Amino acid sequence: MFRISRYMRELLHPTTLAVPAEPSGPVVVWNLIRRCNLTCKHCYSISADKDFAGELSTTEARTVMDDLSEFGVPVLILSGGEPLLRPDIFELSHYAKNKGFYVGLSTNGTLINADNIEEIAAVGYNYVGISLDGIGSTHDQFRRKKGAFAASIRAITLCNEIGVKVGIRFTMTQDNESELPAMLALMEEHNIDRFYLSHLNYAGRGNTHRQDDAIFAATRRAMELLFSTCWQYAREGKVREFVSGNNDADGVFLLLWVKKHFPEHFSHIQAKLRQWGGNSTGVNISNIDNLGNVHPDTMWWNYNLGNVRERPFSQIWPDTSDPLMAGLKASPRPLGGRCGHCQYLQLCNGNTRVRAYQLSGDFWAEDPGCYLTDAEIGLSGIQERLTLRPHRNDRRSHPHA
Repeated sequence: MFRISRYMRELLHPTTLAVPAEPSGPVVVWNLIRRCNLTCKHCYSISADKDFAGELSTTEARTVMDDLSEFGVPVLILSGGEPLLRPDIFELSHYAKNKGFYVGLSTNGTLINADNIEEIAAVGYNYVGISLDGIGSTHDQFRRKKGAFAASIRAITLCNEIGVKVGIRFTMTQDNESELPAMLALMEEHNIDRFYLSHLNYAGRGNTHRQDDAIFAATRRAMELLFSTCWQYAREGKVREFVSGNNDADGVFLLLWVKKHFPEHFSHIQAKLRQWGGNSTGVNISNIDNLGNVHPDTMWWNYNLGNVRERPFSQIWPDTSDPLMAGLKASPRPLGGRCGHCQYLQLCNGNTRVRAYQLSGDFWAEDPGCYLTDAEIGLSGIQERLTLRPHRNDRRSHPHA
């Protein structure tokens, strides 16, 4: 996750370059249930409205939380499927809060209503994230359910009325990139705390639909709009959080934006971005699926590191005998292609490995989702790649919650 707002505040009020404290453990995104009432085009877990056998019981989930707490995990994001379909969601949420975790709820919002909003508030979630793919019918088409947008907006309204911090997540593709300005206006209209732009990642149904991935020119326009909007909020002193995910090239693109608009702050922002360090898959971000399988992050559901029924998470996560985890935890990572020769590798850390793997079969190939030009990343003697469309070749098929 790239916290854009943090760097806009740095432009206004630069802070010292103190050595940041190392996280006590990874953020854990936990897909407690695979069942969902929607069948979204870009679902990474390929959920459906049916029960899936073998999911962790309440007792098993509590045991996992005990281990995560002892291991130093600071943040739990409870996800699905649709987590509100799990009968014990509030029991487990209270248990997580009592263990001291920062607890987020990742939901499509359609099941939040007057009957359960007080239970949601009683948990004290630190954040409720609701996914939207556009306005009105655009969202309904992505979610494949008429009325889904209206239901999610009602959920946002209920959360605001009862004092629950709420944000929206927007996964951008060619089919909805034109909706971004309206989504940002929606944020103001409904007093939404956070906006998360998620780049399409090639996993689950997101892999099937990767041919719809926003072309590079659209990605650049979107990020520039996000930067300028976030900067305006920061200048006005409005408390809004803007973040992006699934494309760590965003950090480099922000640095280039700063170089153009605020050249006097270039070195400071570059140093801050170096401290951030880019992609943290397999290091500071992790995933547990509904069956208890552990993955390097939520997009790696086809790659299991172990199962919490057989071995505690606290033993699985540090184990570098797995070749993918060894490479992810290495510094620098063993990257090839453009990523391996990029002058900003320390800022980006090789971006999203799952995209490289899906299109090449190689964990360490260049990320085909990088939208930066060869000139921008310091490559010379190579034909300029920027045709403003995703990188592909003849032997690849072409295509996240």
